[in-house]
Amino acid sequence: MNTTAVTIFVALFALVTVLGFVAARWRRGNLNELHEWGLGGRRFGTIVTWFLLGGDLYTAYTFIAVPAVLFGAGAQGFFAVPYTILVYPIVYAIYPRLWSVAQAKGYVTAADFVRGRFGNHALALAVAVTGIVATMPYIALQLVGMEVAIAGLGISMDTTFPGIGTIHGFPLLVAFVVLALYTYNSGLRAPALIALVKDALLYILVIAAVIIIPIELGGWGKIFAAADPKTLLLAAPTAESLGPQAAYATLALGSTLALFLYPHAVTGLLSSSSRHVVRRNAVILPAYSFALGLIALLGTMAVAAGVKSMPQFAEGFKAFGNQYAVPALIVHSFPSWFVGVAFAAIAIGALVPAAIMSIACANLFTRNIWKEYVNPAVSGKGEAQVAKIVSLVVKAGALFFIIELPTTYAIQLQLLGGILIIQTLPSVIFGLYTNRLHPWALLIGWGAGIGAGTWMAAANAFKASIYPITLFGYTIPCYAAVSSLILNIIVTVVLSWAFNALLRTPPSDQTVEADYI
Repeated sequence: MNTTAVTIFVALFALVTVLGFVAARWRRGNLNELHEWGLGGRRFGTIVTWFLLGGDLYTAYTFIAVPAVLFGAGAQGFFAVPYTILVYPIVYAIYPRLWSVAQAKGYVTAADFVRGRFGNHALALAVAVTGIVATMPYIALQLVGMEVAIAGLGISMDTTFPGIGTIHGFPLLVAFVVLALYTYNSGLRAPALIALVKDALLYILVIAAVIIIPIELGGWGKIFAAADPKTLLLAAPTAESLGPQAAYATLALGSTLALFLYPHAVTGLLSSSSRHVVRRNAVILPAYSFALGLIALLGTMAVAAGVKSMPQFAEGFKAFGNQYAVPALIVHSFPSWFVGVAFAAIAIGALVPAAIMSIACANLFTRNIWKEYVNPAVSGKGEAQVAKIVSLVVKAGALFFIIELPTTYAIQLQLLGGILIIQTLPSVIFGLYTNRLHPWALLIGWGAGIGAGTWMAAANAFKASIYPITLFGYTIPCYAAVSSLILNIIVTVVLSWAFNALLRTPPSDQTVEADYI
């Protein structure tokens, strides 16, 4: 155990714990109302929303996983950079409409909007359940990021207590209890306030890494020279196949379309104080994409440093594979005190999105399952209480998943998560502009997309999300989310035309155009 690093780590962790509880008094509101607990009262301005969304979208697992892909596979891992650039023009153009209608009608979730727009209980339930299922493994992966950071400090997951025995995953259990308590107490205000500390530490780490590590390794020229030349560029298309370039492009496109459909991203947007805050953040959030590009290069630095061949990191690579590349690089390159700061940034970077994701799932369950099907007469206070309890259950489920099941399961299910959540795009995004799509056509299209996407992922044994599509003898390696979404849209449009022509039922729309502007 690195005593100095652990001391710094614990001190910073204690700081954010205090902030998590203090947050209940920050921008004080009635936390017995769901919109106050689960959306921060919709009062976050430009700066707070920027930190909140940055902490929400650029997670601890991102910090670990993106460099790990570059470390193991090379250029393919850079898809995360263009997709986080492409997404913000979409946010700027489209999502202020979602904020406006949610504000006008008191919607807390995307499924609330779908229910109001199309008047169909089953479609709203499908959107809600898809959001919860797609988010659950995402929460588990945040704990994976924290687990890797804790392992980098030399702290064992197995802790033995006299008279009790060995508790597996005890450090994660402690972190879970802390996270659960301040989220229950403060709601969305807690991760919003903690995100300020998380992002400050993250930028300190990134700036230090891109300056100090290249100096230690002899410059960027030597870093790239150490990498396998085959991994620095994507392979070119052939006469028979578009090859890795098509996989890269569709992976970026699908991720772009899916990102702000995730419940935690919607929660972050709806907590903004105005539609203008949403647009301002679409302009300034690409600063995180720049940081992500630098973070990705840590994988190439780890190759140049040769950390995988160093005996002191053998156990870490055995346990976590290439995901251990960044922790090993940090331990190898920095003094102990800064190792503590760096791993605290990663661990806190897990707490912020895990809290927001659990709150988002709780909002969906409370509004679109509990209130809709179990207790329609539930009071505002009752809604908030159900959401608080569900947020605990969601985090406990993620913790159980990581401690009791192989980590690879969480990774495989998260790959499926993107394929699932993108199937809500026609209902949510198209629904912001038209109510002419028939709700049953949307539901059937959703089912077709879910079925096709899941089948393609299963055909890859849930180990990869790229599935080759063959058209006219030509192979197009394609992200399963994109190809299944195309099927979803075709089915939705064709059936909407047929149902509208045959049934001639007027739209059951609770919104008016003025609500969107």
